[in-house]
Amino acid sequence: MKILFKQVTILDIASSYHLQTVDVLVENGVIANIENTLNELADTTIIENGLYLSTGFLDVFAHFNDPGYEQKETLITGAKAAQKGGYTSVMIVPNTNPVIDSKTSIEYVLQQSKNLPINILPIGSITTNNDGATLAQMIEMNTAGAVAYSDGLQPIKENSLLLKALQYVKIFDGTLIQMPTDATTPYQAQVNESITATQLGLQGMPSVLEHIMVATNVELCAYTNSKLHITGVSTAKSMAIITAAKQQNVGVTCSVSPYHLLLHDAEINTYNTNAKVNPPLRSKADVMALQNALLQGDIDCIASHHIPQEQDAKQCEFAAAQFGMSTIEHTFNAIATVPNISPVRVYEVLSYMPHLLFNQPTTTIAVGNACVVTAFTLNNSTAIKAHEFVSKSNNSAFVGKVLKGKIVATINGNHNYINK
Repeated sequence: MKILFKQVTILDIASSYHLQTVDVLVENGVIANIENTLNELADTTIIENGLYLSTGFLDVFAHFNDPGYEQKETLITGAKAAQKGGYTSVMIVPNTNPVIDSKTSIEYVLQQSKNLPINILPIGSITTNNDGATLAQMIEMNTAGAVAYSDGLQPIKENSLLLKALQYVKIFDGTLIQMPTDATTPYQAQVNESITATQLGLQGMPSVLEHIMVATNVELCAYTNSKLHITGVSTAKSMAIITAAKQQNVGVTCSVSPYHLLLHDAEINTYNTNAKVNPPLRSKADVMALQNALLQGDIDCIASHHIPQEQDAKQCEFAAAQFGMSTIEHTFNAIATVPNISPVRVYEVLSYMPHLLFNQPTTTIAVGNACVVTAFTLNNSTAIKAHEFVSKSNNSAFVGKVLKGKIVATINGNHNYINK
């Protein structure tokens, strides 16, 4: 199969064509030619105003629920949803049943996903069975193919255990991932602590608990001289703590979710359970601060925090609804909607930095190389409609909104997605 991209601007810092506008011919999953102008006959010719061709997107935090919770998502449906969202690789959290906490479970994920259209990269659990008490066999998981270590949706709450884990992964230059959610928050807590929460009669989650956890995690990272990635940062103060730590050369990096970049706690005014996420949607001022941090380069990457839920988990009373949003199909669109975002910054937070932070190779955009790319524009608009989700779940507060940008194509070797 031949695919011809016409007048596309290359985004790949390792390529000699970086920031050049060229024609690119892909044949049977390989980049066959790159010229200023190509007049080849192709099975598919892609022409879009303002078209960019980036090295493939990598998501660093998504839940595909397989094994154990396939009613929400599977490796197959998650991979297809990710491909539609522009991803060629996705790092999946270990909160499955059984938990991804051993060499065998890492091998299961890799074996089950080897023929899927994207590369699925398992994150190994820091603790056995996500129990938050006993370190799992991270060296064995590293050998088997784990790309990072995290208890995923349940962050390590014992500082002594996190300290030990940060020291342990230094053996193989590994990285821990932590969510900034306070595990001691009362289980009744539902939303951001605010006037809105009080008016709705919902228990609030104070942002100060996130700030304390982030500050403590940063201190432990500095003490151990290890590597820690904090994902799901939701407040201006948390971001400021991380930025200050980076300036002191602490080995901490961060990512934010697409919904924390765009949505604030007014989304819950109608008890919209699709807006029930953890960390919760914060204030409008926090949203503006995170957008500014993204534009300034303080945020290292964007993580989808794709947490799909079946209908019964969301179509219920707010207090009973489970946390999470189905986001992987529209994370790019959320970023594209941030005012003044540049195509280069999109490339940095969705491809360049995720690969760099987690030591994942990229395939350079050059003649003769396998084609592993994402094509997008920032000009178009995309209406988010529930019935168009590829994921098993459509629990998204973006439904009904119009976001910017368009994923035009995702190519991972012989696996092609063309958005016609």
